[in-house]
Amino acid sequence: METAIKSCSTSACAFNHNGCTAFAVTIGGSDAKPTCRTFIELDARGGLSSANGKVGACQRLECTHNKDLMCTASSIEVGGSQADCLAYQAK
Repeated sequence: METAIKSCSTSACAFNHNGCTAFAVTIGGSDAKPTCRTFIELDARGGLSSANGKVGACQRLECTHNKDLMCTASSIEVGGSQADCLAYQAK
């Protein structure tokens, strides 16, 4: 199962060009702050030519959508200045 990145409103990310253009992102973070670890703040834009980003791995074992380090949500949204995973739900 592939989990699509439905939207990303983190405008400072170099992979956000009218949506997530990273091939795949990793969701991680610390404590109760699940974030996109692929987030990179640069003036340049990069990644795929279209916004078709997906979740490649999830390091948040306590998330209800995590099974075997993979995201099982049908899609996620990323937002905030630090690229928060807005689909995160603690068990």
